[in-house]
Amino acid sequence: MYEEEAPPRRLAGVARCVWRSASTGPKRIVPDGCLDLVAGDGGVFIAGPDTAAWSSLTRPGAVLRGVRFKPGHAPAVLGVAADELRDRRVSLGELWGRAGEVLSERLLAGELSPAEAVESRLASMEAATADAAVAKLIERLDAGAARVAEAQALMRPGSGGARVADAAALLARGEADPAGIAAKLGAPARATSPDVAATRIEEPSAVSERRLRRRFVQAVGYGPATYLRVARFQRAVALAPRVAGLAALAAAAGYSDQAHLSRDCRALTGLTPRGHFRPPSTVDVAERDRLRSA
Repeated sequence: MYEEEAPPRRLAGVARCVWRSASTGPKRIVPDGCLDLVAGDGGVFIAGPDTAAWSSLTRPGAVLRGVRFKPGHAPAVLGVAADELRDRRVSLGELWGRAGEVLSERLLAGELSPAEAVESRLASMEAATADAAVAKLIERLDAGAARVAEAQALMRPGSGGARVADAAALLARGEADPAGIAAKLGAPARATSPDVAATRIEEPSAVSERRLRRRFVQAVGYGPATYLRVARFQRAVALAPRVAGLAALAAAAGYSDQAHLSRDCRALTGLTPRGHFRPPSTVDVAERDRLRSA
């Protein structure tokens, strides 16, 4: 069982969702570009941004609850760069010392929910604001940019066409898939739509590409190229229930071809696309998967 809900209004700026999970066996967790605060099964920890699948192993009947941060927003709340948590599970006590240990005790005792724990953190600090330039680049990558260079080019003033922000909103609301966004925006359609080459950025940006990449790694946990790979695969995951056939799924999600989807699926999940998408995958604990246990 896995359930997601919208975050409380207080957390809307930093959290993507709150969730609850109960499993009778190991569960495969695949990269999504996010960090999570997780509580349950005797522990409270931060799950860092992943670059490959890992297996969540809990006791029978254990329930995990969590807050999933928006990509790029967790460091402002947690007080640590995201790349320091990459591919790691770090206890709240290790991260915040005695304050983290006390908060963990309250979470495990049921006195606080993970969302309330994050709210208490926000209440005790100045406003948590994400890096604006990083947020812009994430928006463009999520909206379907085919390459990082294209998305970065859109950060410069003077580009023309429809706004990627509109495309990102359509994706987030589930009102369009990447293959159909260009048509909704009145732009020529193509496999890697929206038509990022024709996208207009209204706000100028003076951030150099090297500096932006460094800030992106600190905010997200890895570089823009890896994030683009993860974001494109997550689009495929979201579209899979509505798209028949792997070739069509690859095109709709913005892959160059089915082989491209297959390579990324193997790298990010340890499974072939057929193994991951049909049926929904669970953890295969065979050695060949080489999944890291939580």
